[in-house]
Amino acid sequence: MRLRSIHPSYLDRQWLLAVRREWLLAKKVLAGKTKWYTQHPQLERFKVQKNSAQYIDAYLYHIYEEAKKRWYVFDQSKINHVKVQSKISITEWQIIYEYQRLQSKLQTRTPDKHKQNQKEKSIQPHPLFMQISGPIASREKI
Repeated sequence: MRLRSIHPSYLDRQWLLAVRREWLLAKKVLAGKTKWYTQHPQLERFKVQKNSAQYIDAYLYHIYEEAKKRWYVFDQSKINHVKVQSKISITEWQIIYEYQRLQSKLQTRTPDKHKQNQKEKSIQPHPLFMQISGPIASREKI
């Protein structure tokens, strides 16, 4: 599951579109409509939220916004624009880990996006997340 904590602007086309597909799976998992992926570490941060379905919708909405900027077309009827009460905390090291992992894939798959990302002075989290100090929790690793 590729529900990354980094800002969607760092993602290449393939990753951005994959996140959209996996969001649908995540919604089913959180609603108890599938047996698979129920213990996936990327879903843990959503499961602990009071209204996990709203958080997953808020997550995808920001993916949708990034896709719109790039002129990609998502089926808007499947995307619920909701505002959540608070952001989800994510450690700075998790952000760095995810960014480095993405960059290693982009280096061969999408070199132009890799170079574009390297120009960034600091790595921004996805708008749903709030970066805090701390190491990568073992269950957070992807």
